[in-house]
Amino acid sequence: MRVLVAFDKFKDALTAAQACEAAATALRAKHPGWTLDLCPLTDGGEGFCETLTAAANGRLEHIEVSGPRGATVNASIGYVAGRQLTAAVRDRLGLKPAGTLATIGMASASGLELLPRNQRDPWRTCSYGTGELIHAAVQAGSDAILLGVGGSATNELGLGALSALGLRFHDVGGEQLYVPTPEIWPDIDSLDRRKLMSLPPVFIACDVTNPLLGPRGATATFGPQKGLKPDDLPRLETEMARMASLLCATCGQPLSLADLPGTGAAGGIAFGLMVACGAQLVPGFDLVTEWLDLPARIATADLVLTGEGRFDATSLSGKGPGSLVATARRLGKTAHVFAGSLGVPTDDLHHAVTPPGLPLAEALPRTAEMLAAAVSRAL
Repeated sequence: MRVLVAFDKFKDALTAAQACEAAATALRAKHPGWTLDLCPLTDGGEGFCETLTAAANGRLEHIEVSGPRGATVNASIGYVAGRQLTAAVRDRLGLKPAGTLATIGMASASGLELLPRNQRDPWRTCSYGTGELIHAAVQAGSDAILLGVGGSATNELGLGALSALGLRFHDVGGEQLYVPTPEIWPDIDSLDRRKLMSLPPVFIACDVTNPLLGPRGATATFGPQKGLKPDDLPRLETEMARMASLLCATCGQPLSLADLPGTGAAGGIAFGLMVACGAQLVPGFDLVTEWLDLPARIATADLVLTGEGRFDATSLSGKGPGSLVATARRLGKTAHVFAGSLGVPTDDLHHAVTPPGLPLAEALPRTAEMLAAAVSRAL
């Protein structure tokens, strides 16, 4: 029996790799003769860089950068040789086998999970640390950069990242302003891009289709999740529109870019990097599927195990474990889903890991143990 073990993360409990290993531990104990193919998944948020770099036998570098509220955090850059990537990924990114790709996860430097709830405030959070990671990748001689933008704490057009890359901000008197969080935007009168760093091709892995502005835009859709108070939404939306217009005018780009699907990703960093640096959006899950060679690995498996912290109707919308299950079943493979909590009916193929009534605070530290037990019971 060949089993594909492909889990995404269990948020606040297990990384994708840890979840795969917990399930594999149970399988090895029950069925020592089975062949296991462990394939951690990523959705572009926490663990994006680490998961993809490990899958391609790349090298991780850890550096200290500025976190979303300025405190120093330790973040990662992955360096992957082009020859280690599938041909489909190289073609998508225009990378030669001899080239080097830097992988960066925005969440590791500017992520919401880096902040306690009482520190989550998009008026005061900044993507400067993400820009420092990009800067380091350029200095290391990368031929292209792949940025995953899930899990961000910011809603500032990526101006913090652009500041780290050389964009300058001035008030009406010409004085330079630093750390361009939205709370100081009313003081910003002009931008100067003359010292903006020249970048290799930058690709933003993104499955979000929201535009920058409007009722489906970054502020309206994701601002409240990042701590934005309802009464502040109109004011921040107005400031976002003004700064977007100013950035486009400075960089000689049309403001119509703000209407493109995906420009609202991660508080508009996709828009900012597109306007100022010519970054390109790529479909996140399609890229991950190609990177991990998922169709071939599913085809050679007799059984598929997958799951994540919560599996519900949104999981069935074509991303991550839901897409994996759909593909497996289309190929006639049995696919089991294990999740901390289920938003779909429990049955022989959908398993809730957490016992009913167990408080979340008690469940999280025991997730690996409960996942292994659930896999053992099901198989």
